[in-house]
Amino acid sequence: MSLFKRSVVSEILSHAGVVFSTLLVVWLSVLLVRLLGEAANGAIGADVVFGLATFSSITALPVILAVSVFIAVLTTITRNYRESEMVVWFASGLSLKDWVGPVLRCAVPVALLIAMLTLLASPWAYRQISEYRQRYEQRSDLSKVTAGQFIETEGGARVFFAEEPTKPGEEMGNVIARVIDPEWLSVITADSARIQNEPNGDRFLVLSNGHRYDLKPGKSDLRLLDFESYGFRLESKSNANSMATVRERAEREMKARPTLQLFGDDTDNARAQIMWRISLPLAALNLALLAIPLGAVNPRLGRSGDLLIAGLVGLLYMNLINLSRGWISKGQLEFGVGVWLVHALFTALMIYMMWRRLRVKAPRPPKQVAVA
Repeated sequence: MSLFKRSVVSEILSHAGVVFSTLLVVWLSVLLVRLLGEAANGAIGADVVFGLATFSSITALPVILAVSVFIAVLTTITRNYRESEMVVWFASGLSLKDWVGPVLRCAVPVALLIAMLTLLASPWAYRQISEYRQRYEQRSDLSKVTAGQFIETEGGARVFFAEEPTKPGEEMGNVIARVIDPEWLSVITADSARIQNEPNGDRFLVLSNGHRYDLKPGKSDLRLLDFESYGFRLESKSNANSMATVRERAEREMKARPTLQLFGDDTDNARAQIMWRISLPLAALNLALLAIPLGAVNPRLGRSGDLLIAGLVGLLYMNLINLSRGWISKGQLEFGVGVWLVHALFTALMIYMMWRRLRVKAPRPPKQVAVA
C-alpha cells in the first residue's frame, strides 16, 4: 500500500473511532435518561434498565456506524484541503478520484458489519427488548410496589408509595395509596405493609394500622375508616390494558422478526422492514463516497457552510430512506422501486459532484483592448 493510501486509511479510521465513541456516548446518555424516567414512572422495572440499554444500543449501532464513516471521511478530506495537504497530493500526480479506493477500504468492512447487524443482530435485540417489556407487564402489580418510589397500576387507577421499613421484620414502612373506583376516590395510609400469599394463589398487599378516606367526586359524601389490617388483591394487567398501543406492538413485532421470516411474509409491513434492513449498508457506502466531493472545499472560504450542507445532505438521505419505508408499509410505493430509488438518486448526485470537482475548466479568452 502506498504512502498516500496508508495515511488516508489511518486518518479515516482514527476519525471514525472518535466520532463513533462520541455518538455512542451521546446515544447512551439520552437513552438512559429516557429509561430511568420510565422506571421512575413504573413503566419498566429498575432491574431491567441496564439490559434494555444494552439491547437498544445494538439496534442503534447500524445508523451510528453509517454516520461515523460519513463524518470521518468528510473531516479527513476537509482537513487535507484546509491544511494544504491536497496540494502536495495533486502535485504528486494524484487526483480526487484516487480517494475512492482508500475510502472504500474503510467503508466496505463497515457496510458488511452493518449488514450483519441489521439482518441478524438487530432483530434478535428487538426480540430481547420485547421479552423484557412483556415480562414486566405480566408481573403482578404487587411485585411492582417498591419502597422509595411511586408506582402506578391499572392505568392510573391505583397509585402507591411505600417508605423503607423502620422496624425489623417489616417488608415496607409507611404506605400511602390513592385508589379511584367508579364512584369513590379513596386515600389510604398505613404504618406498614407486607406481602401475603393465599393457598389459592392470590397475592395481597396487606396494610397494617391505617386510615381510609373515601370521597365522592362532586358531592359532599365522606367516609372515614380506621383499620388494623387492610388487604389489596393486585392482579396482573391484561394485554388489553397494556401501555403500548396495538400499532406500536405490531411495529415492535415486525422489527423483531428474523429476516428469513420477513422474506416469506407477503405483506407491505414486511417488505418495508426488508427495505430498511437492506438500505442501511448501502447508505453507509453511498454516504462515504458522497463525503469525498462534499469535503472538497476551498480553504479560503471557510468550512462552516460546506459542513452544514454536508450534514443536511446526510440527514436528507436517512430521512428519505425512512420516508420510503413508511410509503412501502402503507402501500403507496412499490417495493421494487423503493428499495433502490433513494440510493440511485444519491449515487447520481455523488457522480455529478465528482465530475464537477474533477473537470478541468477551459481558460477564459483574454479580453481584447481596442487601440485608438
